Amino acid sequence: MPRLIQISDCHIDDQPMVMGVNSQDNLKKIIQQISLVDFDALLISGDLTHNGGIKSYQILKEILLPIKKPMFVIAGNHDNANNLNQCFSKNLFESFTLGNWEIITIDSIQSNKTSGLVTQTALEKLDLMLLKSQSDNIIVTLHHPIVPMNSSWDDELSLENPQDLFQVLDQHSKIHAVVFGHAHEAAEFSHVNFNIISCPSTALQFNQEQRVGYNEFNLNNNGTINHKTQWI
Repeated sequence: MPRLIQISDCHIDDQPMVMGVNSQDNLKKIIQQISLVDFDALLISGDLTHNGGIKSYQILKEILLPIKKPMFVIAGNHDNANNLNQCFSKNLFESFTLGNWEIITIDSIQSNKTSGLVTQTALEKLDLMLLKSQSDNIIVTLHHPIVPMNSSWDDELSLENPQDLFQVLDQHSKIHAVVFGHAHEAAEFSHVNFNIISCPSTALQFNQEQRVGYNEFNLNNNGTINHKTQWI
């Protein structure tokens, strides 16, 4: 049974303090705990850095050194695509497999905008990847929330066209979860055929939660998922 760890929205900057917290120290605490856990892969679902500078990505790589398992990253709206590619080219992915599960990503980033959008090209690419998948079970990941968060989060900063994405997702019964970050809070929602799961930030939450955390997924062969948010 594969175990996937998801962290998100690290917001590492050249200086430790970001948004009133020490994002570097907070991430170090998360990585220290994760390094003691038995897992198969680490997913980082965007906003690895706060301003996208090369130095910030280099600091992040140092903090992540204790992680010895495969690591996969996607960009967030705070990331700089060129600098992310320069420092994490080996970790960027379109899909990867864990046992009989495949994790597939779709790009939701818009240039110079906080909110997300999935283009028609990205939707067609996702649909093709889902059709061609040889795995029994699938998780789709992106940076932006695809449903209203029912919280203090401003849903206008989420995905602008979730209905377009759902038109693709709802055609594929092998999808059992869609996971994302961006909202800086832990939440779970039920859809017709899959669950929708938000990952907390390793830097700080935007609601009243004072802790930092990460998501842990036990991926069962029968297509069910045991999910838990771990807090520090």
